[in-house]
Amino acid sequence: MTGLRIGNFSGFYGDRTGALREMLTGGEVDVLTGDYLAELTMLILARDRLKDPGAGYARTFPRQLEDCLGLAHERGVKIVTNAGGLNPAGLADAVRELAGRLGIPVRVAHVEGDDLTASHPGALAAHAYLGGFGIAECLRAGADIVVTGRVTDAALVTGPAATHFGWARTDHDRLAGAVVAGHVLECGTQATGGNYAFFREGDVCRPGFPLAEIHADGSSVITKHPGTGGLVDVGTVTAQLLYETGGGRYAGPDVTARLDTVRLSQDGPDRVRIEGVRGEAPPPALKVGLNRLAGFRNEVVFVLTGLDIEAKAELVRAQLSDVLAKSPPAEVRWELVRTDRADADTEETASALLRLVVRDADERVVGRALSGAAVELALASYPGFHVLSPPGKGSPYGVFEDVYVPHGAVDHMAVLHDGRRVPVAPPQETRPLDAVPEPALPDPLPPGPTRRAPLGLVAGTRSGDKGGNANVGVWARSDEAWRWLAHELTAESFRQLIPESRDLPVTRHLLPNLRAVNFVVEGILGAGVAAQARFDPQAKALGEWLRSRHLDIPEALL
Repeated sequence: MTGLRIGNFSGFYGDRTGALREMLTGGEVDVLTGDYLAELTMLILARDRLKDPGAGYARTFPRQLEDCLGLAHERGVKIVTNAGGLNPAGLADAVRELAGRLGIPVRVAHVEGDDLTASHPGALAAHAYLGGFGIAECLRAGADIVVTGRVTDAALVTGPAATHFGWARTDHDRLAGAVVAGHVLECGTQATGGNYAFFREGDVCRPGFPLAEIHADGSSVITKHPGTGGLVDVGTVTAQLLYETGGGRYAGPDVTARLDTVRLSQDGPDRVRIEGVRGEAPPPALKVGLNRLAGFRNEVVFVLTGLDIEAKAELVRAQLSDVLAKSPPAEVRWELVRTDRADADTEETASALLRLVVRDADERVVGRALSGAAVELALASYPGFHVLSPPGKGSPYGVFEDVYVPHGAVDHMAVLHDGRRVPVAPPQETRPLDAVPEPALPDPLPPGPTRRAPLGLVAGTRSGDKGGNANVGVWARSDEAWRWLAHELTAESFRQLIPESRDLPVTRHLLPNLRAVNFVVEGILGAGVAAQARFDPQAKALGEWLRSRHLDIPEALL
């Protein structure tokens, strides 16, 4: 059986709107996937649904499709997307209405059963992460477009691959290979040079979207359409493989993929082969993402310019202390960001930022009283007083947590294009998830002279969020650098380089096939991205901060 070409046209809700047309016109492709969902997106869609019960899906998708539906139909390209969010049936109806209006005969199916909100009181949205076999049922019945709610990102690839190759639930190695390919594709241009540590090595002004050529044995080649921007090499694929992962076992509802078995090789210009992936039966429980509103927050950013920065900051704190004491918010956080430089030649580079963030369950505690007190300081505080933007009333914020339920707790359902409802059975074989044995360390480099230099000269990073935790994947670019990195960058040295993590649990996972170490920092993001607990709430730049830190690096590597 021939290979299956699966491309991606969206990595998040808000991605490049023209990507669907670019992927349809740029080269050969059989299936296009659009990933729109993230933890924060589910909260945003849930708030949309509070205002309008008919909302809850990514409204940009029908607009993208209106421009390209005829082209996709003409070329026989299937489209699979989780843009259905909290309302996949609603989006499926919207697509049918669009197709009818355009006079294009397409068959639209959807997948449901992930919504467990009713069984989790207090949650604004509670959705199980489903696998790809509901998608497969829809495609096998002849659907041209499949809309889902909260499935795993990789399910958008495992579903079409299982359909095309006839894989069974127990084809764990093949399914794991598709999961790995899906994980590379899911964030769009992050696989083709976007957000890449060594971005200066290619033209990444407008990266093309990625494409996976998947084979019957589960192996794949990651590439992109000819002539598109960006680059695909072992480094870009390694970076994406490490994104939002942990140890050697990458669990999902269809299969647990063994990331420690992945082998990458350059297969030509802009082509990276993925092979050797082993799979195991999935865990006995499904992950459920819970989003709930946790209260209200407010923020004021004071600009401090020139001399006496510390004293100016202390004055503002003292002036607002009475207001904060009258009705104390549950959480008060001051942060002085020293962006100023001495003898600066622009006012902006002579300025520092003092950030005040308050949170409370009561909107009044963080609202106008605080904002008014901050504004009243305009003529009565430090010299040069101004703020980045006028403070307003408190705004709601959310928190994310995950819980687990048995596979049988969800009614995974494929709703076919002709209206038939086909239940999707849970996997018959499961395996409890445990950590892989720690692999042996490579031989250390022989002793030699070292130089104090940034880690980023010899290693790349990619970081991201999972609820309140962050992960930082670090990979070496040569075998010699790996021998040094594996011994030098321990959990303890990570804590020293990233002071925010010193009082938090930090777990290091070794992935020798990728010449990588992956750190999971528990709790550094508080209650998740929607809670905005830190300056970089999704830890997107945590890896780049690590790369900028200085270590004693062997001169032979520099």
